[in-house]
Amino acid sequence: MSAEAGSGTETVTLANGLTCAIPSSSPLAKLLKSQRTWVGPSAKERLGILRRARSIAIVGASPNPARSSYFVGTYLQQSSSYRVYFVNPNATEILGQKAYPDLASLPEVPDIVDVFRKASDIPSVIDDVLAIGASTVWVQLGIWNEEAARYGERHGLTVVMDRCIKVEHARFHGGLHLMGFDTGVISAKKQVR
Repeated sequence: MSAEAGSGTETVTLANGLTCAIPSSSPLAKLLKSQRTWVGPSAKERLGILRRARSIAIVGASPNPARSSYFVGTYLQQSSSYRVYFVNPNATEILGQKAYPDLASLPEVPDIVDVFRKASDIPSVIDDVLAIGASTVWVQLGIWNEEAARYGERHGLTVVMDRCIKVEHARFHGGLHLMGFDTGVISAKKQVR
């Protein structure tokens, strides 16, 4: 998308390859600017991230059982061998474990920082992740900040965004169908991490 000098219009390229000029202030121009162009790691790369990881910190973890971060924390504790840390400055304990006020307070640098914060908070979380030297930021399903993702990548982070770590882990380990529902598969076979 390029702005035409002084005309108040933008030339946009549509999905079919055609271009047209539209007013910069139009709802369509705003929609086209908001469309996602950043692409995170592929499924194979996400599987590799999960397999290499040994520890996960959940930023924005909640002691409230109705919150998705609580559900994800429960899943990770019960269905994986990850060391799971909960980060919430307003809680002292979550799921029977100590809650830490910030990433800098953790006893180790986590392999993955799983983020349950609103999109506008993601840049400051990425700064915190960079400050402690973690390598991967995993931003939960429904949360998107493309500018923050690009910023993180420019600073050497692996960034996964708008994906649930629980769903991805379960899908890669036989617990979910590709579409996200329970497969009902029960197996004594040792699962890969």
